[in-house]
Amino acid sequence: MPIAWIALNSVKGLGPVRIGELLKYFGSPEEIFKAGDQILRKSGLLPESCLETLRDGKLFSFAQEQIQKAHKEDVTVLTLHDSRYPVYLKEIFAPPPVIFVKGDFSVLHRDSIAVVGTRLPTEYGKQVARSLSTEIARKGLVIVSGMAKGIDTIAHKAAMDIGGKTIAVLGCGIDIVYPSSNRGLSEQIVKNGALLSEFPMGTAPEAYNFPRRNRIISGLSAGTVVVEAGLRSGSLITANYALNQNREVFAVPGPITSASSQGTFNLIKHGAVPVHCARDIVENIRFISGTPLTGGANSLTSESTPPIKEILSDWEKSLLDTLSCNPVRIDQIAEKLDTAAGELFDKLLNMELKGLIRQVGGQQYIKIL
Repeated sequence: MPIAWIALNSVKGLGPVRIGELLKYFGSPEEIFKAGDQILRKSGLLPESCLETLRDGKLFSFAQEQIQKAHKEDVTVLTLHDSRYPVYLKEIFAPPPVIFVKGDFSVLHRDSIAVVGTRLPTEYGKQVARSLSTEIARKGLVIVSGMAKGIDTIAHKAAMDIGGKTIAVLGCGIDIVYPSSNRGLSEQIVKNGALLSEFPMGTAPEAYNFPRRNRIISGLSAGTVVVEAGLRSGSLITANYALNQNREVFAVPGPITSASSQGTFNLIKHGAVPVHCARDIVENIRFISGTPLTGGANSLTSESTPPIKEILSDWEKSLLDTLSCNPVRIDQIAEKLDTAAGELFDKLLNMELKGLIRQVGGQQYIKIL
């Protein structure tokens, strides 16, 4: 039962690092609570200020209340020793001892990419976030983000719009929707993935919670993509965590005159992989073990599925060769294919219905395969 875990995790002054050290020394939360004060002091792992709190019976009352709330809200409580705990997250420095999950927690075991960025994206940033997240989700990868306004929201929605899965990591209790305007999105994510939080139910969305939750966003993911970020963006914290966790970091280049591109410019300057389209991401991803991300049920390619170009007409192949991740106007497409623009609409619509291209406004198209 996770009651002892929740109780231990609720001791003020004990963070994930110190709890991890205590678990290595004593083996389990139950053994920590059973240990006498002398043994606890001898371990040198428990600050004196925490010793009195550890003996407070209210910890277990609080833990029991959390279990009851979780049951009522259909929330699953996973501990670090639970076989269902996500393996990617377990590998990071300071993994959360307890996580609360609502939705399909099996998505936590699938290969995933974090897509993060500013809460105030430009039109360029919105378009890129939507396009990249769509492409990544089509590859069978789960999109991880923080359900904040802006890039996070766009990434979650883009994945679900094409039937993909997504995970939202919260900076508050899992029973609290923040921002409140994303209540509908929150409900949709539960049906198409999962909400996750390390904070006890009822925890308010305090500002200091969000940098801490960012390590989980990157920790769940094989790589982190930063779409747009200012010089002080919280997304850069996520990218820094990813680097420390030995995960790949990707950044979308933007106009050098845009304040929203200053953070991503600095990331690229310091070694982040510049992203032009989803292929730039998936070709650089590795499993935690170091194995290239190819093969398997959640892989980028499938031996049982023929390459898409083998089932397209010559004209459709030519169209895909003409398009890229950057928007191309219909008159430019017509010129390259030596076709009248008026004859393209039906063909482009057909390709869009097949999920191979997308119209991004102003009669501009991008390739999403």
